[in-house]
Amino acid sequence: MNNKKTVECKLVKLAKNFGFAAPVPDLDNPPAEKPRDYFIPGRFLKGAMPGDIIMVEGVATSKGSDEGKVIEVIKEKNTISGTIDVIDGMPVILPDVAKQNPIAIIKTMMNGAQIGDKVSAEIIKRGDNHRDHRVKVSQCFGSSDNAKNCTKSILYSNGINDQFPENVLEEATVYTDATISQQDMQDRKDLRDMKIFTIDGADTKDIDDAISIETLANSFRLGIHIADVSHYVTEGTALNDEAYQRATSVYTTGAVVPMLPKELSNGICSLNPNVERLCFSCIVDLDENGTVTNYSFAKAVMRSRVKGVYSEINDILGGTATEEVLSKYSEVREEITAMFKLYEKLAIKRAERGCMDIETGESKIKLDENGKAVDIIKVNRGVSEQIIEEFMLLANNCSAKMGRKKNIPFLYRVHELPDPERIANLHTALTALGLNAKFVETIPTQSELAKLLDESRGTPIERAVHINILRSMAKAKYQPLPKGHYGLALEDYSHFTSPIRRYPDLIVHRMLSEVLKGTAETVLTSKYSNFVAEAAAHCSEQEVKAMTSERDSTDCYKAEFMQDKVGLTMEGTVSSVTNFGIYVELGNTVEGLVHISRLSKGEMTVVNNISLVDTLAGKSYRIGDKIMVKIIGASVSAGNIDFEPA
Repeated sequence: MNNKKTVECKLVKLAKNFGFAAPVPDLDNPPAEKPRDYFIPGRFLKGAMPGDIIMVEGVATSKGSDEGKVIEVIKEKNTISGTIDVIDGMPVILPDVAKQNPIAIIKTMMNGAQIGDKVSAEIIKRGDNHRDHRVKVSQCFGSSDNAKNCTKSILYSNGINDQFPENVLEEATVYTDATISQQDMQDRKDLRDMKIFTIDGADTKDIDDAISIETLANSFRLGIHIADVSHYVTEGTALNDEAYQRATSVYTTGAVVPMLPKELSNGICSLNPNVERLCFSCIVDLDENGTVTNYSFAKAVMRSRVKGVYSEINDILGGTATEEVLSKYSEVREEITAMFKLYEKLAIKRAERGCMDIETGESKIKLDENGKAVDIIKVNRGVSEQIIEEFMLLANNCSAKMGRKKNIPFLYRVHELPDPERIANLHTALTALGLNAKFVETIPTQSELAKLLDESRGTPIERAVHINILRSMAKAKYQPLPKGHYGLALEDYSHFTSPIRRYPDLIVHRMLSEVLKGTAETVLTSKYSNFVAEAAAHCSEQEVKAMTSERDSTDCYKAEFMQDKVGLTMEGTVSSVTNFGIYVELGNTVEGLVHISRLSKGEMTVVNNISLVDTLAGKSYRIGDKIMVKIIGASVSAGNIDFEPA
């Protein structure tokens, strides 16, 4: 095709010889489906950097991406982070977002940084290609062999600020050691006499949610009580504006960059034990089979009886709790038993509707007093974690139902159907693994995929099946329209349960608060329709930045932990195959690359997305295979670990 068009885009990825640009969405006239990214050859990039807003002249092709060239950089993103190096005697920065594109540093503008340091820098002179750019160092984070320093750089590169502006801190100081007043409690349900309690990790300080449960005649009444952040963070304040910009808290290893200052997140908004707190309650009635018969929302005041801890609740449910633990929970022991009974019924319904339970291999990294990684432990979800997850899903489902029922501007959590091309690749991979992956329709039902997940669980092909199904999925995001959640097999879903750490939940609270006040639909539509569309795009984008930061930080800490393991031999499992090698995961979830050059002297081919095969030599590496590997390198800065076959 020769039709050329000029499109405003954002450069989202930069490699050595090419880049990818994503069209900037038009919120007033959103397309029916997400437009494809543009592939831009290096000679047509005009020196554009990731984050730049550019005008792209595109030519449609039959490939997965349209091709294009940069006509103009209309908005420059000149702040970058990276590692200091020397090339041909000249100091350069290797940008975190484009390590293969070194940019020269003006020698008089090193700002005291040394070779190997992690730094932030500013592009002060641009050329028509990347080698002609010049930067000055604006901040030095310290040695790139330190994961804590690398995390600072990662946060900076994603625009995540760990400091709050002065005007935000000034507003937050009002809530230092704050308590609930009589005026705060006006027109609220008084739930202080109810046996409400929280269950979180032992080190959790920002407690969003609490539960209560009553066993009635052949039925249950479940209360999901959520911190009423909207009472304190109101529109038109600096606190609100900053929370919106951040959109989410960011949890890196050993640290958190909160959405709200600690005076609120750990103080007046946190549902701490034995103190009065304002909450937004979702009360759900369920029959003896766990079917919802009614639900309602109410602004309330509560007092948590105990700060529950997942591991302790698991011990109680497993019959291994100490007398000390049993004494701690004596006031809510009956509720814990009822909670488990209801969960069992909800779990059956979850399975019946085909909700997928994909194993993702989470881990916890332990740090010493200096913040250095000293251990990595694979995390397995206990029963209490699954109970709370199920109850939160229920509240999120009810909130979305209310939003749709009232036809008000709302923020839904949407997980759309998988892409047919990805499903075709998935079918090929699962069939090659020996599974009967025949789907009734082009897009499989959740039950069909859930069955395959369950069939593979505990077998040698479990990892391969779970990874391939996960990769076939679309990414969940926020949208102003209720399009359902494919992965959870729910028609209605939103985020209601974590307003301390997610701004979308705060928006949902505000909309439901308006419903409780009786505000007319027309008034809400006029005031909030455009806002929720903009907020959906913004919050989705900030979520991606947070997830990327958390993942990259974890990779750096894992590499730091493995540095003194170089030379050791360990058993691992092939977790992924690519055209440049295989990734192997150790028992502690650390993953490293065995480069193709260390696997074969000949050509190797990826087969069915599950195997890397050297036909001539008769060698094959398949996802799920056990393999002994020797650790040969660990780069903290890059978050990479290298293996070779032992």
